[in-house]
Amino acid sequence: MDAQGRGRADNIDPADQWVLNPNTGEYELRLTPSAPQSAVPGPRRGGSPTSGGAGAVRSRTAAPDRDTPDLPGPRRRRGVPEEPPPGRRGRRPVKKKSKAKKVLLWTGGITAFSLVGTAGAAYFYLEHLNDNITSLSDDGASTGGFSKDKAINLLLIGTDKRTGSGNEGYGDSGSVGHADTTILLHVSKDRTNATALSIPRDLIVDVPDCETQQEDGSTKVIPGTENARFNTSLGQDGRTPSCTMRTVTELTGITPDNFMVADFNAVKTLTTAVGGVEVCLAKDIDDPDSHLKLSKGTHTVEGEQALAFVRTRHSVGFGGDLSRIAIQQQFLSSLMRKLKSNDTLTSPSKMIKLAEAGTKALTVDSQLDSIGKLKDLGLELGKLNTKNLTFTTVPVVDNPAEKVKATVVLNQSTAPTVFQMIRDDVSFTEVKEQQKASKDAAAAAAAARLKGTQSAASEVRVRVMNGGAPAGSAQETLNWLQIDEGVTKSENAGNAPAELSKTTLEYAPDQAAQARKLAAVMGLPGTALKPGKSVTNAQGLPTMTLTLGKDFKGAGVSLTTPTKVPDTVDKSTADKVECAK
Repeated sequence: MDAQGRGRADNIDPADQWVLNPNTGEYELRLTPSAPQSAVPGPRRGGSPTSGGAGAVRSRTAAPDRDTPDLPGPRRRRGVPEEPPPGRRGRRPVKKKSKAKKVLLWTGGITAFSLVGTAGAAYFYLEHLNDNITSLSDDGASTGGFSKDKAINLLLIGTDKRTGSGNEGYGDSGSVGHADTTILLHVSKDRTNATALSIPRDLIVDVPDCETQQEDGSTKVIPGTENARFNTSLGQDGRTPSCTMRTVTELTGITPDNFMVADFNAVKTLTTAVGGVEVCLAKDIDDPDSHLKLSKGTHTVEGEQALAFVRTRHSVGFGGDLSRIAIQQQFLSSLMRKLKSNDTLTSPSKMIKLAEAGTKALTVDSQLDSIGKLKDLGLELGKLNTKNLTFTTVPVVDNPAEKVKATVVLNQSTAPTVFQMIRDDVSFTEVKEQQKASKDAAAAAAAARLKGTQSAASEVRVRVMNGGAPAGSAQETLNWLQIDEGVTKSENAGNAPAELSKTTLEYAPDQAAQARKLAAVMGLPGTALKPGKSVTNAQGLPTMTLTLGKDFKGAGVSLTTPTKVPDTVDKSTADKVECAK
Protein backbone atom coordinates (compact mmCIF):
# COMPACT_ATOMS: atom_id res chain seq x y z
CA MET A 1 0.00 0.00 0.00
CA ASP A 2 1.39 3.46 -0.85
CA ALA A 3 1.89 6.35 1.53
CA GLN A 4 -1.40 8.01 0.76
CA GLY A 5 -3.26 4.77 1.34
CA ARG A 6 -1.85 4.65 4.87
CA GLY A 7 -3.12 8.09 5.84
CA ARG A 8 -0.36 10.34 4.47
CA ALA A 9 -1.09 13.24 2.21
CA ASP A 10 2.34 13.91 0.73
CA ASN A 11 2.80 11.00 -1.74
CA ILE A 12 6.59 11.20 -1.47
CA ASP A 13 8.90 8.23 -1.83
CA PRO A 14 11.28 8.23 1.20
CA ALA A 15 14.00 6.73 -1.02
CA ASP A 16 14.09 10.00 -2.99
CA GLN A 17 14.57 12.23 0.05
CA TRP A 18 18.20 11.35 0.79
CA VAL A 19 20.95 12.09 -1.70
CA LEU A 20 24.71 11.55 -1.55
CA ASN A 21 26.71 14.77 -1.43
CA PRO A 22 29.85 14.05 -3.52
CA ASN A 23 31.79 16.75 -1.66
CA THR A 24 31.16 15.44 1.85
CA GLY A 25 30.39 11.79 1.21
CA GLU A 26 27.31 12.17 3.43
CA TYR A 27 23.64 11.43 2.75
CA GLU A 28 21.68 14.69 3.09
CA LEU A 29 17.97 15.48 3.17
CA ARG A 30 16.65 16.98 -0.06
CA LEU A 31 13.70 19.34 0.52
CA THR A 32 11.64 21.06 -2.19
CA PRO A 33 11.87 24.89 -1.88
CA SER A 34 8.09 25.25 -1.55
CA ALA A 35 7.61 22.50 0.99
CA PRO A 36 5.72 23.87 4.01
CA GLN A 37 6.75 20.90 6.14
CA SER A 38 9.28 18.10 6.34
CA ALA A 39 9.42 15.94 3.19
CA VAL A 40 9.72 12.81 5.29
CA PRO A 41 6.34 11.03 5.63
CA GLY A 42 4.69 11.35 8.99
CA PRO A 43 3.94 8.43 11.31
CA ARG A 44 1.00 6.10 10.80
CA ARG A 45 -2.11 7.54 12.42
CA GLY A 46 -3.05 5.84 15.65
CA GLY A 47 -6.04 3.58 15.88
CA SER A 48 -5.85 2.05 12.39
CA PRO A 49 -5.16 -1.68 12.30
CA THR A 50 -2.21 -2.77 10.22
CA SER A 51 -2.80 -4.81 7.12
CA GLY A 52 -0.30 -7.41 8.24
CA GLY A 53 -1.76 -8.38 11.58
CA ALA A 54 -4.18 -10.97 12.82
CA GLY A 55 -6.57 -10.89 15.71
CA ALA A 56 -6.57 -7.78 17.88
CA VAL A 57 -3.77 -5.85 16.12
CA ARG A 58 -3.09 -2.41 17.49
CA SER A 59 -1.13 0.50 16.18
CA ARG A 60 2.18 1.04 17.90
CA THR A 61 1.10 4.50 18.93
CA ALA A 62 -1.86 3.07 20.83
CA ALA A 63 0.18 0.81 23.10
CA PRO A 64 1.18 2.20 26.50
CA ASP A 65 4.41 0.25 26.92
CA ARG A 66 6.39 0.85 23.74
CA ASP A 67 10.13 1.38 23.74
CA THR A 68 11.78 4.27 21.97
CA PRO A 69 15.34 4.13 20.68
CA ASP A 70 18.01 5.82 22.77
CA LEU A 71 19.14 8.22 20.09
CA PRO A 72 20.51 11.76 20.44
CA GLY A 73 18.86 14.89 19.18
CA PRO A 74 15.75 16.96 19.89
CA ARG A 75 12.32 16.13 18.58
CA ARG A 76 11.08 17.99 15.50
CA ARG A 77 8.39 20.62 16.01
CA ARG A 78 5.32 19.95 13.87
CA GLY A 79 5.59 21.68 10.51
CA VAL A 80 9.23 22.74 10.92
CA PRO A 81 11.99 20.98 8.94
CA GLU A 82 14.95 19.93 11.02
CA GLU A 83 18.64 19.63 10.23
CA PRO A 84 20.32 16.29 10.99
CA PRO A 85 21.74 16.13 14.53
CA PRO A 86 25.23 17.64 15.07
CA GLY A 87 28.05 15.37 14.08
CA ARG A 88 26.04 13.46 11.49
CA ARG A 89 26.87 15.59 8.42
CA GLY A 90 30.58 14.77 8.43
CA ARG A 91 30.28 10.99 8.64
CA ARG A 92 31.45 9.11 5.56
CA PRO A 93 29.87 5.91 4.30
CA VAL A 94 31.32 2.70 5.67
CA LYS A 95 32.93 0.65 2.91
CA LYS A 96 34.64 -2.62 3.81
CA LYS A 97 32.33 -3.33 6.74
CA SER A 98 29.12 -2.12 5.11
CA LYS A 99 27.63 -5.61 4.68
CA ALA A 100 28.09 -6.39 8.35
CA LYS A 101 26.30 -3.19 9.26
CA LYS A 102 23.30 -3.71 7.01
CA VAL A 103 20.24 -5.01 8.75
CA LEU A 104 18.77 -8.30 7.58
CA LEU A 105 15.20 -8.57 8.77
CA TRP A 106 13.28 -11.85 8.39
CA THR A 107 9.60 -11.26 7.94
CA GLY A 108 6.79 -13.71 8.59
CA GLY A 109 5.88 -16.77 6.57
CA ILE A 110 5.63 -16.22 2.84
CA THR A 111 7.85 -13.10 2.85
CA ALA A 112 10.76 -14.07 5.12
CA PHE A 113 13.63 -11.66 4.42
CA SER A 114 13.85 -7.88 3.95
CA LEU A 115 16.60 -5.37 4.60
CA VAL A 116 16.42 -2.30 6.76
CA GLY A 117 19.06 0.28 5.82
CA THR A 118 19.58 3.34 7.97
CA ALA A 119 23.04 4.53 6.87
CA GLY A 120 23.20 8.31 7.20
CA ALA A 121 19.55 8.60 8.29
CA ALA A 122 18.64 11.39 10.68
CA TYR A 123 17.02 10.92 14.03
CA PHE A 124 13.52 11.88 12.93
CA TYR A 125 13.60 9.37 10.08
CA LEU A 126 14.38 6.59 12.56
CA GLU A 127 11.47 7.84 14.63
CA HIS A 128 9.30 7.64 11.53
CA LEU A 129 10.36 3.99 11.01
CA ASN A 130 9.57 3.26 14.65
CA ASP A 131 6.08 4.66 14.12
CA ASN A 132 5.59 2.30 11.17
CA ILE A 133 5.95 -0.74 13.42
CA THR A 134 2.88 -2.47 14.83
CA SER A 135 3.24 -4.91 17.72
CA LEU A 136 1.21 -7.36 19.79
CA SER A 137 1.84 -8.93 23.17
CA ASP A 138 3.46 -12.36 23.25
CA ASP A 139 1.24 -13.13 26.27
CA GLY A 140 4.11 -14.92 27.97
CA ALA A 141 4.31 -17.56 25.24
CA SER A 142 7.86 -16.67 24.17
CA THR A 143 11.22 -16.96 25.90
CA GLY A 144 11.16 -13.20 26.39
CA GLY A 145 13.12 -12.36 23.26
CA PHE A 146 16.21 -13.47 21.36
CA SER A 147 19.70 -13.25 22.85
CA LYS A 148 22.94 -12.51 21.04
CA ASP A 149 24.79 -15.30 22.86
CA LYS A 150 22.19 -18.04 22.33
CA ALA A 151 20.52 -19.86 19.46
CA ILE A 152 17.57 -17.94 17.99
CA ASN A 153 14.12 -19.40 17.31
CA LEU A 154 11.98 -17.00 15.32
CA LEU A 155 8.38 -17.83 14.39
CA LEU A 156 7.41 -16.41 10.98
CA ILE A 157 3.68 -16.39 10.26
CA GLY A 158 2.06 -15.60 6.95
CA THR A 159 -1.63 -14.92 7.46
CA ASP A 160 -4.31 -15.37 4.79
CA LYS A 161 -6.14 -12.24 5.90
CA ARG A 162 -7.20 -10.34 2.75
CA THR A 163 -6.80 -6.81 4.10
CA GLY A 164 -5.07 -4.27 1.89
CA SER A 165 -5.54 -2.83 -1.56
CA GLY A 166 -6.35 -5.36 -4.29
CA ASN A 167 -6.50 -8.41 -2.02
CA GLU A 168 -10.27 -8.81 -1.76
CA GLY A 169 -10.43 -10.93 -4.90
CA TYR A 170 -8.20 -13.70 -3.55
CA GLY A 171 -10.70 -16.38 -2.58
CA ASP A 172 -11.73 -16.27 1.08
CA SER A 173 -12.18 -12.51 1.40
CA GLY A 174 -13.77 -12.88 4.84
CA SER A 175 -10.91 -14.82 6.43
CA VAL A 176 -10.17 -13.90 10.04
CA GLY A 177 -6.49 -14.39 9.30
CA HIS A 178 -5.42 -17.98 9.88
CA ALA A 179 -1.80 -19.18 10.01
CA ASP A 180 -1.72 -19.90 6.31
CA THR A 181 2.08 -20.25 6.12
CA THR A 182 4.27 -20.80 9.18
CA ILE A 183 8.04 -21.20 9.41
CA LEU A 184 10.05 -21.82 12.56
CA LEU A 185 13.47 -20.34 11.86
CA HIS A 186 16.25 -21.73 14.04
CA VAL A 187 19.60 -19.90 13.91
CA SER A 188 22.49 -21.73 15.57
CA LYS A 189 24.22 -20.34 18.63
CA ASP A 190 27.46 -19.84 16.69
CA ARG A 191 25.53 -18.30 13.73
CA THR A 192 27.18 -20.71 11.28
CA ASN A 193 23.92 -22.33 10.15
CA ALA A 194 20.15 -22.12 10.29
CA THR A 195 17.13 -24.32 9.68
CA ALA A 196 13.81 -23.01 8.35
CA LEU A 197 11.14 -25.54 9.32
CA SER A 198 7.82 -25.18 7.45
CA ILE A 199 4.75 -26.31 9.38
CA PRO A 200 1.88 -27.51 7.14
CA ARG A 201 -1.32 -25.55 7.72
CA ASP A 202 -3.39 -28.77 7.49
CA LEU A 203 -1.34 -30.62 10.12
CA ILE A 204 -3.57 -32.04 12.88
CA VAL A 205 -2.38 -30.75 16.28
CA ASP A 206 -3.65 -29.97 19.75
CA VAL A 207 -4.06 -26.20 20.13
CA PRO A 208 -3.56 -25.45 23.85
CA ASP A 209 -5.45 -22.96 26.00
CA CYS A 210 -4.15 -19.48 25.28
CA GLU A 211 -4.14 -16.48 27.59
CA THR A 212 -4.54 -13.50 25.27
CA GLN A 213 -4.32 -9.78 25.90
CA GLN A 214 -7.38 -7.90 24.66
CA GLU A 215 -7.51 -4.41 23.13
CA ASP A 216 -8.67 -2.90 26.45
CA GLY A 217 -5.66 -4.37 28.27
CA SER A 218 -7.56 -7.19 29.95
CA THR A 219 -6.69 -10.84 29.44
CA LYS A 220 -8.89 -13.67 28.22
CA VAL A 221 -8.16 -17.39 28.17
CA ILE A 222 -9.19 -18.79 24.81
CA PRO A 223 -9.96 -22.52 25.21
CA GLY A 224 -7.78 -24.92 23.27
CA THR A 225 -8.93 -27.43 20.68
CA GLU A 226 -7.79 -31.03 20.28
CA ASN A 227 -7.24 -32.59 16.86
CA ALA A 228 -7.52 -29.30 15.00
CA ARG A 229 -5.81 -27.95 11.88
CA PHE A 230 -2.65 -26.07 12.74
CA ASN A 231 -3.78 -22.96 10.87
CA THR A 232 -6.64 -22.46 13.37
CA SER A 233 -4.03 -21.59 16.01
CA LEU A 234 -4.29 -18.03 14.66
CA GLY A 235 -7.45 -16.01 14.04
CA GLN A 236 -9.91 -18.72 15.09
CA ASP A 237 -11.97 -17.70 18.14
CA GLY A 238 -9.88 -14.54 18.48
CA ARG A 239 -6.52 -16.29 18.76
CA THR A 240 -3.45 -14.10 18.31
CA PRO A 241 0.14 -15.04 17.32
CA SER A 242 0.90 -15.97 20.93
CA CYS A 243 -1.53 -18.88 20.52
CA THR A 244 0.41 -20.04 17.46
CA MET A 245 3.57 -19.78 19.56
CA ARG A 246 2.09 -22.05 22.22
CA THR A 247 0.94 -24.52 19.58
CA VAL A 248 4.44 -24.69 18.08
CA THR A 249 5.93 -25.31 21.53
CA GLU A 250 3.38 -28.07 22.18
CA LEU A 251 4.17 -29.64 18.79
CA THR A 252 7.97 -29.40 18.68
CA GLY A 253 9.17 -28.83 22.24
CA ILE A 254 10.77 -25.58 21.02
CA THR A 255 9.72 -22.25 22.56
CA PRO A 256 10.05 -19.38 20.04
CA ASP A 257 11.92 -16.25 21.10
CA ASN A 258 9.91 -13.87 18.92
CA PHE A 259 7.24 -13.82 16.25
CA MET A 260 6.65 -11.84 13.05
CA VAL A 261 3.38 -11.78 11.10
CA ALA A 262 2.83 -10.63 7.52
CA ASP A 263 -0.14 -10.59 5.17
CA PHE A 264 -0.49 -10.60 1.37
CA ASN A 265 0.67 -6.97 1.04
CA ALA A 266 4.06 -7.83 2.52
CA VAL A 267 4.94 -10.07 -0.42
CA LYS A 268 3.96 -7.39 -2.90
CA THR A 269 5.70 -4.44 -1.26
CA LEU A 270 8.92 -6.23 -0.29
CA THR A 271 9.50 -7.86 -3.67
CA THR A 272 8.85 -4.53 -5.38
CA ALA A 273 11.27 -2.77 -3.02
CA VAL A 274 14.06 -5.23 -3.79
CA GLY A 275 13.50 -5.00 -7.54
CA GLY A 276 11.97 -8.43 -8.06
CA VAL A 277 12.87 -12.01 -7.18
CA GLU A 278 14.07 -14.62 -9.69
CA VAL A 279 12.05 -17.85 -9.76
CA CYS A 280 12.16 -20.96 -11.91
CA LEU A 281 9.44 -23.21 -13.30
CA ALA A 282 9.95 -26.67 -14.76
CA LYS A 283 6.71 -26.37 -16.76
CA ASP A 284 4.17 -23.81 -17.97
CA ILE A 285 1.69 -22.70 -15.30
CA ASP A 286 -1.73 -21.15 -15.74
CA ASP A 287 -3.45 -21.20 -12.35
CA PRO A 288 -6.80 -19.33 -12.27
CA ASP A 289 -7.02 -19.65 -8.48
CA SER A 290 -3.75 -17.87 -7.68
CA HIS A 291 -3.80 -15.81 -10.91
CA LEU A 292 -0.32 -17.08 -11.84
CA LYS A 293 0.41 -17.43 -15.55
CA LEU A 294 4.05 -18.05 -16.40
CA SER A 295 5.89 -20.08 -19.02
CA LYS A 296 8.52 -22.72 -18.28
CA GLY A 297 11.90 -21.29 -17.35
CA THR A 298 13.31 -18.45 -15.26
CA HIS A 299 11.38 -15.27 -14.48
CA THR A 300 11.74 -12.23 -12.22
CA VAL A 301 8.53 -11.62 -10.28
CA GLU A 302 7.41 -8.80 -8.02
CA GLY A 303 4.24 -7.28 -6.64
CA GLU A 304 1.03 -9.06 -7.65
CA GLN A 305 2.92 -11.64 -9.70
CA ALA A 306 5.14 -12.55 -6.73
CA LEU A 307 2.06 -13.02 -4.56
CA ALA A 308 0.50 -15.25 -7.22
CA PHE A 309 3.69 -17.33 -7.32
CA VAL A 310 3.78 -18.07 -3.58
CA ARG A 311 0.02 -18.75 -3.50
CA THR A 312 -0.10 -21.25 -6.36
CA ARG A 313 -0.57 -24.90 -5.42
CA HIS A 314 -3.00 -26.57 -7.81
CA SER A 315 -0.52 -26.29 -10.69
CA VAL A 316 2.60 -27.67 -8.97
CA GLY A 317 3.52 -31.00 -7.43
CA PHE A 318 0.49 -32.93 -6.17
CA GLY A 319 -1.64 -29.81 -6.10
CA GLY A 320 -1.90 -29.53 -2.31
CA ASP A 321 -0.54 -27.45 0.55
CA LEU A 322 2.68 -29.49 0.74
CA SER A 323 3.40 -28.66 -2.90
CA ARG A 324 2.84 -24.99 -2.18
CA ILE A 325 5.31 -25.18 0.72
CA ALA A 326 7.98 -26.42 -1.70
CA ILE A 327 7.42 -23.53 -4.12
CA GLN A 328 7.45 -21.02 -1.25
CA GLN A 329 10.77 -22.40 -0.03
CA GLN A 330 12.22 -21.92 -3.52
CA PHE A 331 10.91 -18.35 -3.50
CA LEU A 332 12.39 -17.58 -0.07
CA SER A 333 15.76 -19.04 -1.05
CA SER A 334 15.85 -16.79 -4.10
CA LEU A 335 14.77 -13.77 -2.07
CA MET A 336 17.51 -14.49 0.44
CA ARG A 337 20.12 -14.59 -2.31
CA LYS A 338 18.83 -11.31 -3.73
CA LEU A 339 18.95 -9.57 -0.38
CA LYS A 340 22.50 -10.75 0.25
CA SER A 341 23.68 -9.60 -3.18
CA ASN A 342 25.78 -6.49 -3.78
CA ASP A 343 23.05 -5.18 -6.04
CA THR A 344 20.86 -4.72 -2.98
CA LEU A 345 23.39 -4.06 -0.21
CA THR A 346 25.11 -1.22 -2.09
CA SER A 347 21.92 0.55 -3.20
CA PRO A 348 20.83 3.29 -0.75
CA SER A 349 17.46 3.73 -2.51
CA LYS A 350 16.68 0.00 -2.25
CA MET A 351 17.74 -0.07 1.38
CA ILE A 352 15.46 2.82 2.29
CA LYS A 353 12.55 1.36 0.31
CA LEU A 354 13.07 -1.92 2.14
CA ALA A 355 13.14 -0.11 5.47
CA GLU A 356 9.78 1.46 4.64
CA ALA A 357 8.25 -1.75 3.28
CA GLY A 358 9.59 -3.96 6.05
CA THR A 359 8.44 -1.81 8.96
CA LYS A 360 4.98 -1.26 7.44
CA ALA A 361 4.42 -4.87 6.39
CA LEU A 362 5.05 -6.56 9.73
CA THR A 363 3.30 -7.15 12.99
CA VAL A 364 5.89 -8.15 15.60
CA ASP A 365 5.80 -9.13 19.24
CA SER A 366 6.36 -6.50 21.90
CA GLN A 367 10.00 -7.56 22.30
CA LEU A 368 10.72 -6.32 18.75
CA ASP A 369 8.75 -3.07 18.71
CA SER A 370 11.53 -0.66 17.69
CA ILE A 371 13.88 -0.25 14.76
CA GLY A 372 16.80 -0.63 17.17
CA LYS A 373 15.64 -4.07 18.31
CA LEU A 374 14.96 -5.16 14.74
CA LYS A 375 18.41 -3.93 13.79
CA ASP A 376 20.03 -6.06 16.48
CA LEU A 377 18.11 -9.12 15.29
CA GLY A 378 18.98 -8.33 11.68
CA LEU A 379 22.70 -8.13 12.46
CA GLU A 380 22.57 -11.59 13.99
CA LEU A 381 20.68 -13.04 11.02
CA GLY A 382 23.00 -11.26 8.61
CA LYS A 383 25.90 -13.44 9.76
CA LEU A 384 24.39 -16.46 8.00
CA ASN A 385 25.83 -17.99 4.86
CA THR A 386 23.10 -19.11 2.45
CA LYS A 387 24.78 -22.45 1.84
CA ASN A 388 24.18 -23.33 5.50
CA LEU A 389 20.54 -22.24 5.56
CA THR A 390 18.40 -25.37 5.20
CA PHE A 391 14.71 -25.37 4.27
CA THR A 392 12.74 -28.40 5.36
CA THR A 393 9.18 -29.34 6.32
CA VAL A 394 7.75 -31.11 9.36
CA PRO A 395 7.64 -34.80 8.31
CA VAL A 396 4.01 -35.85 7.90
CA VAL A 397 1.82 -38.62 6.50
CA ASP A 398 -1.80 -38.62 5.33
CA ASN A 399 -4.30 -38.68 8.15
CA PRO A 400 -5.28 -42.38 8.48
CA ALA A 401 -8.63 -41.39 10.01
CA GLU A 402 -9.83 -39.86 6.74
CA LYS A 403 -11.19 -41.63 3.68
CA VAL A 404 -10.89 -38.48 1.60
CA LYS A 405 -7.43 -37.18 2.42
CA ALA A 406 -7.56 -33.54 3.45
CA THR A 407 -5.25 -33.31 6.47
CA VAL A 408 -1.94 -34.78 7.63
CA VAL A 409 -0.48 -36.04 10.90
CA LEU A 410 3.07 -36.28 12.20
CA ASN A 411 5.33 -38.95 10.78
CA GLN A 412 6.31 -40.45 14.12
CA SER A 413 9.35 -42.24 12.68
CA THR A 414 11.12 -39.06 11.53
CA ALA A 415 9.47 -35.94 12.99
CA PRO A 416 10.87 -36.46 16.53
CA THR A 417 14.40 -36.63 15.09
CA VAL A 418 13.93 -33.37 13.20
CA PHE A 419 12.56 -31.63 16.30
CA GLN A 420 15.36 -32.96 18.49
CA MET A 421 18.07 -31.82 16.08
CA ILE A 422 16.66 -28.29 16.15
CA ARG A 423 16.24 -28.34 19.94
CA ASP A 424 19.83 -29.49 20.38
CA ASP A 425 21.19 -26.96 17.85
CA VAL A 426 22.45 -29.58 15.39
CA SER A 427 23.12 -28.30 11.88
CA PHE A 428 21.33 -29.86 8.91
CA THR A 429 24.42 -29.06 6.82
CA GLU A 430 28.11 -29.74 7.32
CA VAL A 431 29.72 -26.84 9.14
CA LYS A 432 33.46 -26.70 9.70
CA GLU A 433 33.18 -24.94 13.05
CA GLN A 434 30.89 -27.61 14.44
CA GLN A 435 33.04 -30.43 13.08
CA LYS A 436 36.00 -28.91 14.87
CA ALA A 437 34.03 -28.44 18.11
CA SER A 438 32.99 -32.08 18.11
CA LYS A 439 36.65 -33.07 18.48
CA ASP A 440 37.35 -31.14 21.67
CA ALA A 441 38.44 -32.88 24.83
CA ALA A 442 35.07 -32.95 26.57
CA ALA A 443 33.27 -34.48 23.61
CA ALA A 444 36.04 -37.03 23.12
CA ALA A 445 35.89 -38.05 26.78
CA ALA A 446 32.11 -38.48 26.62
CA ALA A 447 32.35 -40.61 23.49
CA ALA A 448 35.03 -42.79 25.12
CA ARG A 449 32.67 -43.77 27.96
CA LEU A 450 30.46 -45.60 25.46
CA LYS A 451 33.31 -47.67 24.03
CA GLY A 452 34.19 -51.08 25.45
CA THR A 453 32.54 -54.31 26.46
CA GLN A 454 28.92 -54.41 27.59
CA SER A 455 27.31 -56.61 30.22
CA ALA A 456 24.32 -58.79 29.44
CA ALA A 457 20.98 -57.10 30.17
CA SER A 458 20.27 -59.62 32.94
CA GLU A 459 23.45 -58.52 34.74
CA VAL A 460 22.62 -54.82 34.78
CA ARG A 461 21.62 -53.68 38.25
CA VAL A 462 20.10 -50.19 38.43
CA ARG A 463 17.68 -48.14 40.50
CA VAL A 464 15.51 -45.60 38.67
CA MET A 465 14.69 -42.17 40.12
CA ASN A 466 12.54 -39.32 38.84
CA GLY A 467 14.52 -36.09 38.75
CA GLY A 468 12.25 -33.79 36.78
CA ALA A 469 10.54 -36.10 34.27
CA PRO A 470 6.71 -36.28 34.11
CA ALA A 471 5.03 -38.03 37.05
CA GLY A 472 5.07 -41.81 36.70
CA SER A 473 8.16 -41.88 34.47
CA ALA A 474 10.26 -43.94 36.86
CA GLN A 475 7.66 -46.73 37.02
CA GLU A 476 7.06 -46.53 33.27
CA THR A 477 10.80 -46.93 32.63
CA LEU A 478 11.09 -49.76 35.15
CA ASN A 479 8.29 -51.71 33.47
CA TRP A 480 9.85 -51.20 30.05
CA LEU A 481 13.33 -52.24 31.22
CA GLN A 482 12.12 -55.39 32.94
CA ILE A 483 9.50 -56.58 30.46
CA ASP A 484 10.82 -55.38 27.10
CA GLU A 485 14.58 -55.21 27.58
CA GLY A 486 15.32 -57.99 30.12
CA VAL A 487 16.90 -55.66 32.71
CA THR A 488 15.30 -57.59 35.54
CA LYS A 489 17.63 -56.37 38.31
CA SER A 490 16.07 -52.90 38.36
CA GLU A 491 13.90 -51.09 40.89
CA ASN A 492 11.90 -47.89 41.33
CA ALA A 493 13.64 -45.64 43.87
CA GLY A 494 11.07 -42.83 43.78
CA ASN A 495 11.90 -39.14 43.42
CA ALA A 496 15.45 -37.81 43.30
CA PRO A 497 16.62 -35.24 45.90
CA ALA A 498 16.72 -32.52 43.22
CA GLU A 499 15.52 -31.95 39.68
CA LEU A 500 17.97 -32.26 36.79
CA SER A 501 17.74 -30.74 33.32
CA LYS A 502 19.45 -33.79 31.80
CA THR A 503 19.11 -37.51 32.51
CA THR A 504 22.17 -39.04 34.18
CA LEU A 505 23.52 -42.52 34.95
CA GLU A 506 25.95 -42.64 37.88
CA TYR A 507 28.11 -45.75 38.29
CA ALA A 508 31.28 -47.06 39.97
CA PRO A 509 34.38 -47.92 37.89
CA ASP A 510 33.70 -51.65 38.16
CA GLN A 511 30.18 -51.08 36.77
CA ALA A 512 31.34 -49.46 33.49
CA ALA A 513 30.30 -52.49 31.38
CA GLN A 514 26.82 -52.37 32.92
CA ALA A 515 26.62 -48.61 32.29
CA ARG A 516 27.54 -49.06 28.63
CA LYS A 517 24.83 -51.71 28.22
CA LEU A 518 22.14 -49.56 29.84
CA ALA A 519 23.23 -46.57 27.74
CA ALA A 520 22.86 -48.65 24.59
CA VAL A 521 19.44 -49.91 25.67
CA MET A 522 18.11 -46.45 26.53
CA GLY A 523 19.90 -44.40 23.90
CA LEU A 524 21.86 -42.37 26.45
CA PRO A 525 24.64 -40.10 25.16
CA GLY A 526 28.13 -40.34 26.63
CA THR A 527 27.56 -37.06 28.45
CA ALA A 528 24.83 -38.73 30.54
CA LEU A 529 27.29 -41.25 32.02
CA LYS A 530 28.77 -39.98 35.29
CA PRO A 531 31.60 -42.05 36.78
CA GLY A 532 31.35 -41.95 40.56
CA LYS A 533 30.32 -44.45 43.20
CA SER A 534 27.63 -47.04 43.48
CA VAL A 535 24.95 -47.26 46.13
CA THR A 536 23.05 -50.26 47.47
CA ASN A 537 19.61 -51.34 46.37
CA ALA A 538 16.75 -52.75 48.46
CA GLN A 539 18.59 -56.09 48.71
CA GLY A 540 21.79 -54.42 49.91
CA LEU A 541 23.59 -55.07 46.62
CA PRO A 542 25.67 -52.48 44.74
CA THR A 543 23.68 -50.73 42.04
CA MET A 544 23.89 -47.85 39.56
CA THR A 545 21.56 -44.82 39.76
CA LEU A 546 19.58 -43.70 36.73
CA THR A 547 18.00 -40.27 37.29
CA LEU A 548 15.42 -39.22 34.71
CA GLY A 549 15.77 -35.49 34.03
CA LYS A 550 13.54 -32.92 32.35
CA ASP A 551 14.81 -34.07 28.95
CA PHE A 552 13.25 -37.53 29.42
CA LYS A 553 10.75 -38.16 26.61
CA GLY A 554 9.36 -41.55 27.53
CA ALA A 555 10.47 -45.15 27.99
CA GLY A 556 12.28 -46.37 24.91
CA VAL A 557 12.78 -42.89 23.42
CA SER A 558 16.47 -42.26 22.73
CA LEU A 559 18.14 -39.27 24.37
CA THR A 560 21.11 -39.28 22.02
CA THR A 561 21.03 -36.26 19.73
CA PRO A 562 20.96 -37.37 16.09
CA THR A 563 23.73 -35.96 13.92
CA LYS A 564 22.17 -36.64 10.54
CA VAL A 565 18.78 -35.84 9.04
CA PRO A 566 16.84 -39.00 8.09
CA ASP A 567 17.19 -39.76 4.36
CA THR A 568 13.43 -39.63 3.90
CA VAL A 569 13.22 -35.98 5.04
CA ASP A 570 13.20 -33.52 2.13
CA LYS A 571 15.51 -30.55 2.50
CA SER A 572 17.22 -27.92 0.40
CA THR A 573 19.69 -25.11 1.00
CA ALA A 574 19.21 -21.45 0.14
CA ASP A 575 22.28 -21.26 -2.11
CA LYS A 576 20.86 -23.64 -4.72
CA VAL A 577 18.40 -22.85 -7.51
CA GLU A 578 15.55 -25.36 -7.77
CA CYS A 579 12.75 -25.18 -10.32
CA ALA A 580 9.15 -25.79 -9.28
CA LYS A 581 7.71 -28.92 -10.92
